[in-house]
Amino acid sequence: MPLDTPPKDCQLCPRLAEFRQTNRAAFPDWHNNPVPALGDLDARLLVVGLAPGLRGANRTGRPFTGDYAGELLYPSLLKFGRAKGAYGAAVDDGLKLVDTRITNAVRCVPPENKPTPLEQKTCRRFLVSEIASMPRLTSILVLGRIAHDAVLSTLGLRKAAYPFGHGVVHSFDGKLFMTDSYHCSRYNVNTGVLTESMFHGALNQAINAINGTA
Repeated sequence: MPLDTPPKDCQLCPRLAEFRQTNRAAFPDWHNNPVPALGDLDARLLVVGLAPGLRGANRTGRPFTGDYAGELLYPSLLKFGRAKGAYGAAVDDGLKLVDTRITNAVRCVPPENKPTPLEQKTCRRFLVSEIASMPRLTSILVLGRIAHDAVLSTLGLRKAAYPFGHGVVHSFDGKLFMTDSYHCSRYNVNTGVLTESMFHGALNQAINAINGTA
């Protein structure tokens, strides 16, 4: 089955479509469309975030590129060998992912970075297709509670059975693993909820799951 992706001018979520039109008028040179995933479908590691940032992925068209979260995510992927090149906060910086793919639970930027439960549910079909289209997927690193819940819903699993906790590794039949991390947002980093060391620990856990040492 071919990968299901949102169309360029997706109208499934009226509020997000209206917000997109507002941003197009204010920032006509920005991406202002659903943001596609980055990386190969045959990757074994999938990083799942919440939604594109207004001045980050919504502007550049690449997940976590140009916003604060990317300043922690991409250098960390480079440090752990999950990317090569250099992160320059732009789509033409030459950075390439290694055995890793990045996507979001919601593909369009929401007002105030807060997608509604209905918008999350409506957009889930694309995450379902994403995961189903990755034949070698072994490990998922989720950034934040909403991404955690989105993956569980995508897999048809009960949320109560897999409570969110930073650094916790959840095993699904010993074949697929999900590692929780606090979202690498400016707020979480600035308030000390998430430190670089903590994020590196969660990323390392997700990588170890691929190698069977989680």
